[in-house]
Amino acid sequence: MEVATSVLAVIAGGGAVLLVVAWIVGDRFRPMAAAARAVHARRAELTLAVAGVATLGSLYFSEVADYVPCRLCWYQRIAMYPIALIALVALIRRDRTARFYTVPLAAIGTAISTYHYLIERGVLEDTDSCSLFGPACADVWFEELGFITLAFMALCGFVAIIVLNVVPAPRSQEES
Repeated sequence: MEVATSVLAVIAGGGAVLLVVAWIVGDRFRPMAAAARAVHARRAELTLAVAGVATLGSLYFSEVADYVPCRLCWYQRIAMYPIALIALVALIRRDRTARFYTVPLAAIGTAISTYHYLIERGVLEDTDSCSLFGPACADVWFEELGFITLAFMALCGFVAIIVLNVVPAPRSQEES
């Protein structure tokens, strides 16, 4: 399961990067712009997919794989779980304004995930945020490809949600 979720995280993060690049290049590379417009048209469904998979994945890792979440993992969950619920309700109600609620939560989650990942990598030291009763925030349950951890996967999910909901569709030359 770790490999599958790691691949999904890389796809989400890579997709976010490609959407930003598509927006920057606009119609200079038509296939990329057309794909970005198609993704933009399905932003609600994709936001739900990313948040839903992240939510179910975190539940799998804690409830099935028995990876005990540290305090920072819990904070990331506190940011991600409502995004999944908001995205579901927004999709059902066809609410195009849900991004005003999901993006701030995703931004908070991005900050926490970045901080957590830097602690895991040893770039930052953390002595205050983790309790005596849970695992240390620097503990890494698994690592794929030498850099993908649970905190990195959460970071990819949050960044993908932000990009999906903030970056506009590339404009065609006709619109310019």
